[in-house]
Amino acid sequence: MEIYKALSIFSALSQPTRLEIVRLLIKSGDNGLLAGEISETLNIRPNTASTNLLILVNSHLLRKERQGRTIRYFVDFEAMKNLLTFLMEDCCGGNPELCQPIIDKIACTPDNAQQ
Repeated sequence: MEIYKALSIFSALSQPTRLEIVRLLIKSGDNGLLAGEISETLNIRPNTASTNLLILVNSHLLRKERQGRTIRYFVDFEAMKNLLTFLMEDCCGGNPELCQPIIDKIACTPDNAQQ
């Protein structure tokens, strides 16, 4: 991942509502959520949700699919993986075993799903 793409994602995440949206969509997994479900769950106005969703889509952290008259939003897990890889690619000064606890913590495993 190039540094400017990472900066675009971090810029998009630097606002509380957008960060909440991403965290909510991460929880929804591959099912994603409709725009209305996002605004209802987070108790934000639909136009506010739309504006923030557009910023997140433009950062390439989210993707969207039109379903009739509605739009379903998803976290782009490939983009998330690339961002985390970018952050950790030179981890621990050549001692990758020092990073393993971090990797274990963020990995999607049955043990982590209950935490």
